[in-house]
Amino acid sequence: MSEALTLKQVSEHNTVDKGLYIIIDNEVYKMDTFVDEHPGGSKILKRVGGKDASKQFWKYHNESVLKKYAPKLKIGSVKEEAKL
Repeated sequence: MSEALTLKQVSEHNTVDKGLYIIIDNEVYKMDTFVDEHPGGSKILKRVGGKDASKQFWKYHNESVLKKYAPKLKIGSVKEEAKL
């Protein structure tokens, strides 16, 4: 499943109960089922829920981590919004 989500839609999923979405390089990942498995603990994922976590992700991970988990966690991408 791959859908285009707005930043507002992603921001509404900012807790585990709401789905816990994060953005990494304009791709959206649903993390609610992964929170308890995350080797770095759940706290950091909960802190970046509903936000762009690219900076934090790349600080601690390399591309192989994304390749490993993307098939299971990626749900879509951030769609371009019209600028007025």
